[in-house]
Amino acid sequence: MSLGEAAAGMWVEKYRPAKLADVVNQSEIIKSLEALLKNPEEMPHLLFSGSAGVGKTTTALCIARQVLGKHYRDHTLELNASDERGIGMVRDKIKRYSRFAGISEVPFKIVILDEADEMTSDAQTALRRIIEDASRTCRFIMIANNISKIIEPIQSRFATFKFTAVSREDVVSRLAHIAKKEGVSAKKDGLEAVYGYAGGDMRHAINIMQAAAGSSKAVTPEGVEAAAGLSKVSDVDKVLASAMAGDVAGAREKMIELTRVYGMSESDFVKYASAAVVRSAGAENLGAMLRVVAEYDYRILSGANPEVQLAAMLAELAALGAGK
Repeated sequence: MSLGEAAAGMWVEKYRPAKLADVVNQSEIIKSLEALLKNPEEMPHLLFSGSAGVGKTTTALCIARQVLGKHYRDHTLELNASDERGIGMVRDKIKRYSRFAGISEVPFKIVILDEADEMTSDAQTALRRIIEDASRTCRFIMIANNISKIIEPIQSRFATFKFTAVSREDVVSRLAHIAKKEGVSAKKDGLEAVYGYAGGDMRHAINIMQAAAGSSKAVTPEGVEAAAGLSKVSDVDKVLASAMAGDVAGAREKMIELTRVYGMSESDFVKYASAAVVRSAGAENLGAMLRVVAEYDYRILSGANPEVQLAAMLAELAALGAGK
């Protein structure tokens, strides 16, 4: 199976909105963007921020289609900055692409930089100069989860839009629409279960529902639980219990099994660890333990090695639990 065929089988791609008007739950942003695009030649560089799965990349692709029409594939460069974070990517790919106009039937070319907050400061500084030099022939759309990691000289050159998490009502409604199109039986309790795990991340919600539907063509709370790996949540309690009992090495080994083998994300592990701390810690050290969890969550979000940080978090929680 080719990559294109595999993508076509993914509901998250099959039902990705193609027009701005179809983007879910970002009505104010869409209104502002549609106003900007009434005269495409005057479109500014755009910076989209917000959590994962709320429509940032989809909106950028909709803009490319709307502005460039049938030429959007030939005149749009889409890069994931987390794959190549350094200055080499900026010089080798972005500068080369933006240097040549090659445009006759479109107002400009578009460069979409996904996960731009993963770029190094040096790469962002180099990019700033390219943005200035190429402003006549290119428009840049930068996408970031954490806007604070985008340097100020770039932020000041972009029109910034903050995307919000998709509401429960909108997630459930969109999932119901997809289920109907796919001939899947999905009652409200099943869709609510999907939302309970994915929250306002629409992409994650669609992926969970597709996995839960499986061969049975039905979305049930039990199927969602299995598909989302929620049965492994209780194992985080066991990891914490092992650490608190002094077996930090064993707790670390189990943590690695959960993240590597069972695919639990590091951010989810931290979230479940926080809940486990509340359930297990005594009143005298609960505050201190929650501060430890928050500190390591911040370190991971800031780019530190997740596995190393989670192991250190378990060690520190163990020390607090032992009263050391």
